[in-house]
Amino acid sequence: MKTKRLNITLPEEIADRLSSIPNKSKYIAEALSEKIKREKKEALDALLREGYQATRLEGREINAEWEAATLENWD
Repeated sequence: MKTKRLNITLPEEIADRLSSIPNKSKYIAEALSEKIKREKKEALDALLREGYQATRLEGREINAEWEAATLENWD
């Protein structure tokens, strides 16, 4: 994996907690990777929810039409 050096600023309490971690770069990279994956999943979940809500009414209308057609000659 290609790497890039960054100069970042962290809150003091986080920097203090990192002081005991042997491979800080790997630890930070893994933490950021997990956060990015979680944010992507949350964004996809939001899109799926939005899509479901947008088509929910349409699905109900189609079901009502089919139900009416199915029961037409049941008298």
